[in-house]
Amino acid sequence: MSEHVYPVTEVYGSSATSIDDAIRNAVSTASESIRHVEWFEVTQVRGHVGEDGKVAHFQVGVKLGFRLER
Repeated sequence: MSEHVYPVTEVYGSSATSIDDAIRNAVSTASESIRHVEWFEVTQVRGHVGEDGKVAHFQVGVKLGFRLER
């Protein structure tokens, strides 16, 4: 069995559409800069309410675990 070390970083994503899209935006954008992203954990869910009293967009905090190269 391989032994791996996983550092963790936290990023925040947002979407006007859904929480799911906010997560996907955070992970995909971070994966462009961070190699070997292997897992994520949603740590925060929040949103912004517009002047009309409706949800304007969703925000999520996401911890990302990525594998170090040896």
